[in-house]
Amino acid sequence: MTGRIDNFASWLLVEKGYSRHTVDSYVRDVMEFCRSAGEPADLSGLTADQVRAFVASLYGVNSAASVARKLSALRTFFRYLSREKVLDHDPLAGIANPRLARYIPTFLSVDEVFALLEEPTPGRDTFALRDRALMELMYSTGMRVSELVSRNMDDLDFSEGMVRVRGKGNRERIVPFGRAAAAALEAYFPQRQQLIRDRVSRGHVAERSALFLNSRGSRLTARSVERLVRTYGERAGIATVVTPHALRHSFATHLLEMGADLRVVQELLGHVSLSTTQKYTHVNMDHLNRVYDRAHPQARADKR
Repeated sequence: MTGRIDNFASWLLVEKGYSRHTVDSYVRDVMEFCRSAGEPADLSGLTADQVRAFVASLYGVNSAASVARKLSALRTFFRYLSREKVLDHDPLAGIANPRLARYIPTFLSVDEVFALLEEPTPGRDTFALRDRALMELMYSTGMRVSELVSRNMDDLDFSEGMVRVRGKGNRERIVPFGRAAAAALEAYFPQRQQLIRDRVSRGHVAERSALFLNSRGSRLTARSVERLVRTYGERAGIATVVTPHALRHSFATHLLEMGADLRVVQELLGHVSLSTTQKYTHVNMDHLNRVYDRAHPQARADKR
């Protein structure tokens, strides 16, 4: 059985292009199920009753989201076993996913974003230019923080105003960035070069390819970005806790509020499923009322 799960993990990594984090999570969930089922030597004999017993044991000790994730891992595992001619039936047939609470993303208003972006202050903040550049780029592109910190210099194309992003599942996309982000990046580059020179002068190796560097000339980490974004949000007087994901949510929300097509936003965010992007279709009531008053004939008639 261990060999079968190892092969499943390789299939996810190589053929499906899943990230190592996702693969490790799926393997843990599958192994949890196998232990619950008594670690069967012959996976072809799996029954719906074994699966139902496992699923029933999850409720009460796991959140609905965790149960849904474990079921997703099992569905993928059973599809793999079917592909390998190990299973000729679906043990999960008829077992529904738990109902998940509707998730409304946290996002900032346009004014709050502008206040956040203007908070890094040269003279007060050692890496103000870098921090302004990375926040401008996040808001301009909607990149995940993991995508941001893994960008290299050669991913940027200033002539076209584009950045190459490698996201979940190792999928690559090209995303435009605006003039404000381009200007902030250009202002940061001299500081970046100085960090590299200082590192090399001390006999150390600098990460010359990385776009965003820390004080040691190494690639900036996601945790560091999360910490600095939160700090600038507090200094800007923003009531909600500001995270890199809040900037991503704000990017999507503001585009949709300004009339961007949902499928375009899906492509920019790197979502495989349109349903994932649809959570950003929430709009505040003031915006909704303005659009209604401007566009609906009867609304205009009422104002005569």
